[in-house]
Amino acid sequence: MTPADSARYAGAMNQESKRILTIAGSDSGGGAGIEADLKTIAALGGYGMAAVTAVTAQNTVAVTDICDIPAETVGNQIDAVAEDIGVDAAKTGMLSNAEIIARVAARVAANGIERLVVDPVMISKSGATLLRPEAQAALKELLIPLAWIVTPNVPEAEAISGTTIRDPESLREAAEAIYALGPRYVLMKGGHLDGDEAEDWLFDGVEWQSFSAARIVTKNTHGTGCTFSAAIATYLGGGIETSAAVAAAKAYLTGAIAHALPLGRGHGPLNHLWQG
Repeated sequence: MTPADSARYAGAMNQESKRILTIAGSDSGGGAGIEADLKTIAALGGYGMAAVTAVTAQNTVAVTDICDIPAETVGNQIDAVAEDIGVDAAKTGMLSNAEIIARVAARVAANGIERLVVDPVMISKSGATLLRPEAQAALKELLIPLAWIVTPNVPEAEAISGTTIRDPESLREAAEAIYALGPRYVLMKGGHLDGDEAEDWLFDGVEWQSFSAARIVTKNTHGTGCTFSAAIATYLGGGIETSAAVAAAKAYLTGAIAHALPLGRGHGPLNHLWQG
């Protein structure tokens, strides 16, 4: 799918059915987290809403401070949005502790949010820990089973599945282990693997589908996972079926990386408004 195709999908979505909620942390540098999600949702024609789980002090070089929002407040944000505006699709990002994960899972279930994209954020681009090790069990037991689609990169998939990923066979083993936790789909992101192509694999429990794009050599990749999952959620919320939503989201992400902004001294942000 070409970048033009992603624009056509955005235009084809039901204009009355794109209320997208991001449940994630705030990035003061604007490249990832809530800020990247809301830019992505708006760029693709959705109405973005936010339940903030944490406030971080970060830039393109490092995360220097993290302040978790109380779990009750996180849940109240989800309820406030769902009860009044409504949610056609949602995505999760940084959920740093088990209490927040438990509250998010409970409120997602109580509000009947079906199209949930779980991006199991664990480590920032600069290497900071964003999910406490003791919270991984809560992620696996409480949230992933509610997911329409879960979108781990290779390190995250290894942590969730307990499988070391070295080749296509071990990648499939990891995906099958994650699928067994209960999501409808598993999207294994291959950006951390070697090769000229950045290839991702979608697994529905029976069939595999690959999505490939030319690998773009750049250090400006801050927020790629957030952007990808937010784009998938936006397309799903607009009524696009899952494999087409992934394809359109990957095309959008590829363009955002190709037009990335050379800001800061570290990993610069993507250009979420690259389509004009």
